Amino acid sequence: MSNAHDGPERGFRLSDLIYDTRYRSLTIQIVTLILVMLGVLWLVDNVIANFALLGKDFNFSFLGQRAGYDIAQTLIPYSNDDTHARAALVGLLNTLWVSFLGCVAATILGVVAGILRLSKNWLISRLMTIYVEAFRNVPVLLWILVAVAVLTELTPSPAAYRGEHPAASMLLFDTVAFTNRGTHIPGVEFSRGLGVIDTPLAPISLNFLAFAAVVLLSLWANRKLRAHAARVQSATGLRPATWWKSALILFVPAIVLLAALGITLNPPVLERFNFTGGVDVSNALVALWLGLTLYTGAFIAEIVRAGIMSVSRGQSEAAFALGLRPNRTMKLVILPQALRVIVPPLISQYLNLTKNSSLAIAVGYMDLRGTLGGITMNQTGREIEAILLMMLIYLAVSLAISGVMNLYNRSVKLKER
Repeated sequence: MSNAHDGPERGFRLSDLIYDTRYRSLTIQIVTLILVMLGVLWLVDNVIANFALLGKDFNFSFLGQRAGYDIAQTLIPYSNDDTHARAALVGLLNTLWVSFLGCVAATILGVVAGILRLSKNWLISRLMTIYVEAFRNVPVLLWILVAVAVLTELTPSPAAYRGEHPAASMLLFDTVAFTNRGTHIPGVEFSRGLGVIDTPLAPISLNFLAFAAVVLLSLWANRKLRAHAARVQSATGLRPATWWKSALILFVPAIVLLAALGITLNPPVLERFNFTGGVDVSNALVALWLGLTLYTGAFIAEIVRAGIMSVSRGQSEAAFALGLRPNRTMKLVILPQALRVIVPPLISQYLNLTKNSSLAIAVGYMDLRGTLGGITMNQTGREIEAILLMMLIYLAVSLAISGVMNLYNRSVKLKER
């Protein structure tokens, strides 16, 4: 049965793209997309035209040319006869290494400072406030320059460690030496090592692979143990003691493996002009790591403080009423809930630290900016290609960090039914 009030159906008209609210937003989006694409095409055409005027083309063949420059601190074998691509890889690994060290140290420092800032001890809380306000309100570049100045100006020269009555002495049972040329720490050697696997990128140590496999298996076994303890607690109300079992699972297999491989320490020894043996860590790396750690740690401290304060005070009072001590209340009640607030802004701080590592060029540390975006770009004259490649690499690294941290955030967020 037809409705007497229904009028004749009207067909689609082009004016509906503007005046009909059903199509207007789609029209605006399509027009905006076309304008953006036209802008990008104009920029690309402009770049190609300017390349033609300069007699240049757009390619990445320079990555296969000989680099011809040395890099002081490398994680994989490298010489000046290698290609620019390998020099860029060495710089990328240096960037990832200092970023990893910085994220770990800044997290530890930030968590401790954030908790101590909430301390009821007036002196400790004020000291943490001074640390946070001093470091987060001064540019990180200045802190990096201060750190390198302290390391090069206030530390002794290697000659100060010479003689019967030296002016300086090594630390930690004569195994660590701080000098104005670098920090010398013990190296690790294996008398019964498993050898290495040579690959085109870098040799892979079988000792490291074996150690990593043992650590992963230990972590998996410990997780199973904790899950079993949780099931027992859920069924009986009593949680079995697992700390000594966890200690055995986590440490004994690794110690046995290292003993079987014949691990020994190779401490640095002072020779004629400098220390030899062990591992020589450049002051540039230490200064960059210190600057990034102290600067980012101040921001993380505030994030941790805000996360803890977001947890209701009733949670703490309930834990105290059950007889939990303050440290266990913080570990078992407060921090697990605060993590849901802490982790999202923490991702941003990790990304900031990784990108701020490009300031390494200020202290001469050869990271990705110093190799691909520095010497390689200046030698080859491929500014557009080098900058574009650097941007893509930093984008990929940042997306990888975000992806990993988002997975962790998903694992700790509140499960709603």
